[in-house]
Amino acid sequence: MIRRESEMTQKHYEHMRDGKLSVDARVFLEASESYGAGSFFGCATMPPGASIGYHRHDGEFEIYYILRGRAKVVDNGQEAVLGPGDIMQCRDGDSHSIENIGELPLVFLAMVLRCHPAAE
Repeated sequence: MIRRESEMTQKHYEHMRDGKLSVDARVFLEASESYGAGSFFGCATMPPGASIGYHRHDGEFEIYYILRGRAKVVDNGQEAVLGPGDIMQCRDGDSHSIENIGELPLVFLAMVLRCHPAAE
């Protein structure tokens, strides 16, 4: 399968997970195309000051891979600042948030993957 950027689903979220401002996402793989591997595969963009609120994952885990900008993440209660090339994994049963603390848009890949007992 090949999908051009112009063919990808665009999503807009206001106050995502009770966060600040908005998040725009370009979905590069639909959940129905993932063979049950996950529920979200996209590239997110957040303006300065925007955030995705603190939330928990159960039966799944999420990975953020920072492409551009500076992010403050809270990973299961522990704060860290991430930049391009850094990742954060929120594991099954843990909680996390992300906030754009830079002066430019924050761009990152986000993937929510299902936990499979055979892989543990």
